[in-house]
Amino acid sequence: MESIETSVQKPLTPPLKLSEIEEETTEVAHNVSVVSTSTVARENRDATVGEVRVDKPRIRCTDVDVYYGDKRAINSVSLDIGKNEVIALIGPSGCGKSTFLRCLNRMNDTIDGCRVTGNIVMDDMDINDSRIDVVPLRAQVGMVFQKPNPFPKSIWENIAFGARIHGLAQDKYELDEIVETSLERAGLWNEVKDRLDQPGTGLSGGQQQRLCIARTIAVSPEVILLDEPCSALDPIATAKVEDLIDELREQFTICIVTHSMQQAARVSQRTAYFHLGDLIEVGGTDQIFTKPRHELTEDYITGRFG
Repeated sequence: MESIETSVQKPLTPPLKLSEIEEETTEVAHNVSVVSTSTVARENRDATVGEVRVDKPRIRCTDVDVYYGDKRAINSVSLDIGKNEVIALIGPSGCGKSTFLRCLNRMNDTIDGCRVTGNIVMDDMDINDSRIDVVPLRAQVGMVFQKPNPFPKSIWENIAFGARIHGLAQDKYELDEIVETSLERAGLWNEVKDRLDQPGTGLSGGQQQRLCIARTIAVSPEVILLDEPCSALDPIATAKVEDLIDELREQFTICIVTHSMQQAARVSQRTAYFHLGDLIEVGGTDQIFTKPRHELTEDYITGRFG
C-alpha cells in the first residue's frame, strides 16, 4: 500500500496591529542618528559665518541696516558682490533678502518710512550719499522683478524706451541696433523679430520676463538684480531664464533672490543665507548646500523650516 505524504503547512503569521507597527516605527526612528556638518549653534547669530569679502568686489556693503519706521528689518549686514559672479540670496519668507536686494539700487527710497544706513560702495562712491542721482544709478544697477512688467507698448518700444531717455542712441538706426542686440542677449530675438510692432503684453509669461531682462540690458548696466524672476513661470520658461542668467554672467554681475534652493544651486557661484534680518552664512554654493557651517543654514537647507 502506497503511503501518501501530506505536506503540513505552517500557520500564517497574523498581521501586525496598527499600534504594533507604530511602536516599531518609533523605535527605529529613535535609533537613527542624523549626521550634522554644522559647527555653529542656532543661537549664535552675532556674526556672519563664512567669508563676506571677495578679491574683486563690484559692490561692497558694510554694516547695512534697514528700518521700516522704528522696526529694523536688516541687521548690520556686510557683504561683497563679486565682479562677473552670480550670487544667490536665500532664506525663508520675511528674512530680509528682498529688502537687502533693493538697497543695491536704492529702490527702498520709493517706500514711505524706509530708511537705510551703512555703506554701499560702488566705483568708490557710497550710493547712499544723498548727492547721488538715482536715475543713472538704476541704469547702472538694473532690476528685474518677480512678476513680469512690460510697458503697455510695442516690443520694440519696450527696449528702445530706456535707451532713448538715457541718451544712448542718436537716431532710429542706433536704436534698432540696441533693440536687436538686447533681444539677442536675452534669447528672445528669433521668437519676436517678425512682430516687434506688437504689444509686449501679448507675449507669454516666460517671454515677458525675458523681455524685461532685455529691457534692463538695453541701458548697459553693470549689475543686474533679479528678485525671484522665475516664481511666476512654468518649468520650461524657468529653464530658459536660468540658461540666460548663466550666459549673462560673462558680461554682468548678477544678484538673484530665490525661494528655490534648486535654482540657487544651478545658477549661482556664491550663496548668502538670511534669517530674520541677519546674514547668517556666506560661502561657495556647493559648500553651502553640502556642508553648511551654521545650524540655521542646515535647518533651512534640509527643510526643517522655511
